[in-house]
Amino acid sequence: MLTTAARAGFWGFFAGAALLLGAAVAYFVQVRVRIIAAIMAFGSGVLISALAFDLMEEAYRRGGLDSTGAGFVAGAAIYTAANICLAKKGAKHRKRSGDQQPSEEEQDGSGMAIAIGALLDGIPESIVIGLSLLHGGAVSTVAIIAIFLSNIPEGLSSAAGMKRAGRSAFYIFGVWAVIAILSGIASFCGYAIFGRFSNDVVAATTATAAGAILAMLSDTMIPEAFAEAHSFAGLITVLGFLVAFILTKLEER
Repeated sequence: MLTTAARAGFWGFFAGAALLLGAAVAYFVQVRVRIIAAIMAFGSGVLISALAFDLMEEAYRRGGLDSTGAGFVAGAAIYTAANICLAKKGAKHRKRSGDQQPSEEEQDGSGMAIAIGALLDGIPESIVIGLSLLHGGAVSTVAIIAIFLSNIPEGLSSAAGMKRAGRSAFYIFGVWAVIAILSGIASFCGYAIFGRFSNDVVAATTATAAGAILAMLSDTMIPEAFAEAHSFAGLITVLGFLVAFILTKLEER
């Protein structure tokens, strides 16, 4: 039990650390905004595929349509409500790589709101990693790859925007380091806590996380990708989807 739970925590931290990697690239390397947007589009496609063929399928297999459907809608509703509240505090453009993010001088408290918003975006993904170990004690390779690949552009874009808004290096790397650690804890809890519940509860929780992730993609990553990559955003998203789909089928063999 403890060994598997610790493994869940490790993989959650590993996937969350991709945010820190993306932030480091954005802070030390001058990456063109359109390249960041293209990576955002690819990461979005990867996550959408993982949601459709890994998370939702597993939730349906465990709990059927009722638990899966209720959890999926609830996850999106909870995320949307929290996102609206954070947007009013200055976190609306936390995924934007340009100069859209407000500085602390422009909106007091926006730094904390952006940090909480980033945490809101990452926790559902981490819980999914822990839940994936409940099925046979093996982590879902597709889920890990999908979350890791999507976290790099998230960190890239957000950190670039933070830097342009005048945030300090201590703030930028502190935010992502804390989120990486909390991602590991969330993944640990996803396995250790929900392993004691029924299949219906696990299915609803998995679907809730999936709904929150899809809402996050629609509200933050996809708009940023389209705003900068324009007509190519759709094609790049499809390529990301295809890569994750292939990985899913390879894992099933």
